[in-house]
Amino acid sequence: MKSFLQHLFALLLAPLVTLHAASPVPPKPNILVILTDDLGYDDVGCYWTPGNRPGFEKIRTPNLDRLAAEGARFTDYYAPSSVCTPSRAALMTGCYPVRVGMSSFGRNGAQVLYEAHMEDRLRDSGYATGLVGKWHLGGTAEFHPQRRGFDEFFGFLHEGHFYVPQPWQGVTTWLRRKTLPDGGQGRWTSPDGRIVWSTHLGSNEPEYDTDNPLLRSSQPVDEQANLTDAFTREACDFIARHSAQPFFLYLAYNAVHSPMQATDDYMKKFAHIEDIQRRIFAAMLAHLDDSVGKVLAQLRDSGIEENTLVVFLSDNGGPTKELTSSNAPLRGGKGELCDGGIRVPFIASWKNHINAGQVIDAPVASIDATATALKVAGALAPEPSTKAEAKLDGINLIPMLTGKTKQLPERPLFWRVGKKNALRLGDWKLIRDGKEWQLYDLTHDISETRNLATQEPSRVQQMSALWDKWNAEQIDPLWK
Repeated sequence: MKSFLQHLFALLLAPLVTLHAASPVPPKPNILVILTDDLGYDDVGCYWTPGNRPGFEKIRTPNLDRLAAEGARFTDYYAPSSVCTPSRAALMTGCYPVRVGMSSFGRNGAQVLYEAHMEDRLRDSGYATGLVGKWHLGGTAEFHPQRRGFDEFFGFLHEGHFYVPQPWQGVTTWLRRKTLPDGGQGRWTSPDGRIVWSTHLGSNEPEYDTDNPLLRSSQPVDEQANLTDAFTREACDFIARHSAQPFFLYLAYNAVHSPMQATDDYMKKFAHIEDIQRRIFAAMLAHLDDSVGKVLAQLRDSGIEENTLVVFLSDNGGPTKELTSSNAPLRGGKGELCDGGIRVPFIASWKNHINAGQVIDAPVASIDATATALKVAGALAPEPSTKAEAKLDGINLIPMLTGKTKQLPERPLFWRVGKKNALRLGDWKLIRDGKEWQLYDLTHDISETRNLATQEPSRVQQMSALWDKWNAEQIDPLWK
């Protein structure tokens, strides 16, 4: 009798077991982070502001505009720093740069103390991880990308790189120089029109390629293609090879960072732009936009577009005098903590998950992009074991992107770059450059032209106290 009842129970239970086994497990989303270098707030078409400088033609970016139309465009996205290394450290860790020992570009990337990078956490959650492009978070073996959580690496380790190898064939090159060949100042153009020297910044072009080879893993490669094309090729190849598994691809273009070099075909497209410096920048930006379009097309061709969260952002504001980049209507640029140095384009797209066509004006930062990526991947931060391994500073943006909430809780955003400090709380911005605090109402003064510190002393006191408290909690606090 007992055997009969056991058999009957097994027969009754079998359909339930089968049903449970047949229930599909939602696949983990792929994560594609596209980081550009030195791209200004007003450089992307969907961020254009009314008005223009005389003779200053804005450059269309149809692929980036389409990405924004299919997802969300943030108007008040902030880079965690106004220079590239600390900004990248924050993106990889989800922490403010100073929390991981990185306050300015003068500190070597090897000083990032945080061990659990985003790529580490994603790989431990079952993701294939790849970096294509610029690293700039340590050039020694200990800090090689593949020792920080990346399965694959193709790119370079340091600040910048020429886009093609010498003798720079097939491109027009703009170089900074202290002195022209005739000993004078201004601009000089080679007889074939391929090289332009300019003294307007009073400095020489850095030796970007010195001790900075292009690498596949740790081995130098002889790459003849333009780096924007090479990085696009490698990104598309990574996507195609890993389309059957969850992946995290960090595509860190060095465009539009100097040295300014533009290919002949893109230069022809902008032959009508009289200023050669602006023409080179236009060609580089259009080249970048087309390249992003090719990467997005690879997602569609691989059948994984609907299962891929795409994030596009810049590491800091544009250096206008160096590149002709535009941060309008914001004041300042790269290296400064006025909004022109830290407020940059930020687009998030995830087809059929993120509500399309959103324009979000909530203040956010790349530390939030990190927290969002880890959340959707199910790779939450572990409990911190040291002061360096502090909790994530960012917040998950998915509830806002999917329409579950219309606003984020008000919270301050902090900056410290060397002796330059800033804080944004709501629509108010506090900033100083080793001097007295200045206060701006960004709702009515987006260009930060009217300092209201003397009119709002209590607000300055409240906000500066928040900054002092935050600063005291960092690894290397100033004025503690």
